[in-house]
Amino acid sequence: MSSTPLLDKIQWPHELRALERRELATLAEELREFIIQSVARTGGHLSSNLGTVELAIALHYVFDTPRDRLVWDVGHQTYAHKILTGRRSGMSRLRMKNGLSGFPRRSESEYDTFGTAHSSTSISAALGMATAFKRAHSEQRAIAIIGDGALTGGMAFEAMNNARHTGADLIVVLNDNEMSISHPVGALSNHLARIMSGRFYNTMRRGGEKVLGVAPPILEFAKRWEEHMKGMVNPPATLFEEFGFNYIGPIDGHDLDTLISTLGNVKKLEGPQFLHVVTRKGKGYALAEADPILYHGVTPFDPAVGIQPKPSGKPSYTQVFGDWLCDMAALDPRLYAITPAMCEGSGLVRFSKDYPERYFDVGIAEQHALTFAAGLACEGLKPVVAIYSTFLQRAYDQLIHDIALQNLPVVFAIDRAGLVGADGATHAGSFDLTYLRCMPNMTVMAPADENECRQMLFTAFHLDGPTAVRYPRGTGPGVAITQDMSALPVGRGEMRRQGRTVAILAFGAVLTASLEAGERLNASVANMRFVKPLDEALITRMALSHDLLVTVEENTIQGGAGSAVGEMLARENIAIPLLHLGLPDRFVDQGDPAALLVDCGLDAQGIVGAIERRRQELKSLRNDSASA
Repeated sequence: MSSTPLLDKIQWPHELRALERRELATLAEELREFIIQSVARTGGHLSSNLGTVELAIALHYVFDTPRDRLVWDVGHQTYAHKILTGRRSGMSRLRMKNGLSGFPRRSESEYDTFGTAHSSTSISAALGMATAFKRAHSEQRAIAIIGDGALTGGMAFEAMNNARHTGADLIVVLNDNEMSISHPVGALSNHLARIMSGRFYNTMRRGGEKVLGVAPPILEFAKRWEEHMKGMVNPPATLFEEFGFNYIGPIDGHDLDTLISTLGNVKKLEGPQFLHVVTRKGKGYALAEADPILYHGVTPFDPAVGIQPKPSGKPSYTQVFGDWLCDMAALDPRLYAITPAMCEGSGLVRFSKDYPERYFDVGIAEQHALTFAAGLACEGLKPVVAIYSTFLQRAYDQLIHDIALQNLPVVFAIDRAGLVGADGATHAGSFDLTYLRCMPNMTVMAPADENECRQMLFTAFHLDGPTAVRYPRGTGPGVAITQDMSALPVGRGEMRRQGRTVAILAFGAVLTASLEAGERLNASVANMRFVKPLDEALITRMALSHDLLVTVEENTIQGGAGSAVGEMLARENIAIPLLHLGLPDRFVDQGDPAALLVDCGLDAQGIVGAIERRRQELKSLRNDSASA
């Protein structure tokens, strides 16, 4: 007998809307249990999805989806949404190659109205849709669902600032799952929300404005009195109403009756509406409720037992960075660490506890993080910005104008460089070598192993200018880490294998596969270490003593490290056949990281195969020339 008999009947939102409201609480219980069991098998985001079960049900119950557009911010809380929109069977291959994405994706379903994975975009996108509906005289609604963390991103406030001027009927639902804005949730606030979202209240409100409009001073007094009363009952109301939104809430995000009634009322209102909903991360699974951070992103586990500590093995690059940061801070009081809401992911937990006065989590605000670091550097401090490659892209203007242009000594510890596996293209660090190396004053390093990462971070910290050390997700080859730290000579690579005919220039973690390929081909292999400045002397020696020069990098080929080598050789008038290996000119989708490298030809066998094909092409060209 099925443990989810009601959920088994629901494949699409129109079937959900056919249910009696009294059945929805049972559906929520079954849906929550299905998510727990499903994610326990596949891995994925758990605590955030358990917190939005009732909200997803209520939104699809009240609104005519997909005609009405639900725009989920970030999107790691959309599993219930996916299950209710025809994709329940696909959850068995969640975040796997050719399986369901862990985030909304327009190509996956018409119910995924906007592709996301980075935060703070939902209000802008939904406002664009709502404006288009207004221009078309359509009654369709656009609803942005944004979390309290994503609301710290400046783009969300930019969108709200613009909303009132469009005149569009935009609905913003704030999913407040950290109690970070307001605490008054309960019967009274739920009751007030129903009143404030009701048609009678809002009709009287508009009617009063018309009547009092003939006496502007009285109208202004009435508006200020309303704002004052809302502000006393609920302080956030004043903030959002200053942006031109009609603020409603906060309400209990797990009370389906209140959610549906309030959303039903809000749906009928005109102009920008802001509904504040309070939920609990990990709702319904005691272990996730107790530690929502641990259960935010999980690998497969036994839900009856919970996540168990793994035996310590090779340290990840993230751990290497976190340890270096604490060691360096002990040596130099000028070190300050900054992260845009990625304390755990970037390895800053220990530092945040050991050096709380020198630790700054600025929220999901990458632009601010960089300019804040620039200000610290202006006053003689040594800021280290811990950031994912894919998130650094969001602050590119600040990187150029506020840091590089002013040649400020900011260290960028760039995690998740290259492919990242299950999170897919939105989180892959595919472009950082390209977008960093074109910048004047920037030094760019790519460690090949754990110990080299530690020494490069030490080197970067002592340079008097902006410096980036980019390293991949996960563990390295297992090289022993030297606790003593010493600076590497800037712009100098090293020969790792001497061979004949073919020379491989490896940038970063691809050195391991390059060395294996070098053994099979009897090729020379260099660990280039620096993408900028290049070791031009080493490149020149390799070019003049070999017949084919191969560059290997886990970055897009366009404009990457290989391109830098080609530009240097052209400038020096050195002619030699080149082969550039790297990420292809497409967004690489989700999957097992090792398998993705194979698909991209960046494993040892792929490197060997590409070189052999290139050598065969060159041989054919020589034969054609000789016969001509």
